[in-house]
Amino acid sequence: MKRLILTVFMAITFCLTACADGRPITFEQLPANAQAVITQNFVKESILFITMDSELFGTEYEVRFNDGKELDFDGKGNVIKIDYKYERIPDALLPAEVVAQVQAHYPTAFIVEWKRDDGQWKAELSNELELVFNKKYQLVGIDD
Repeated sequence: MKRLILTVFMAITFCLTACADGRPITFEQLPANAQAVITQNFVKESILFITMDSELFGTEYEVRFNDGKELDFDGKGNVIKIDYKYERIPDALLPAEVVAQVQAHYPTAFIVEWKRDDGQWKAELSNELELVFNKKYQLVGIDD
């Protein structure tokens, strides 16, 4: 029985890692929504690479810029991660409700990473706090 469980576990692990292939693609192969986000907000940026990951529960796209910034999109082209490393993410790329809460409660901090994680949204601040928001962008937790 242990051997069967181990074999099944190994097969699932292999499938999950094999499916996340990170295949290089062109800008034109991105979903239209993703292309629009990039052309509207990253005019001056140079794209280093774009990859497509075919995963068990859908497709994800990663766009990396020459300066290290990263955007991830779901299969429909919706933003699921914005990573500016240590720089401020422009307010136009973030939900207004989240920007307002950060400015009101953490006026000296700014958002450097925004991502969807297990049905919630997480904002990493420049002061290293991580704010957790629900789908309606209401603050539900703080992690330091």
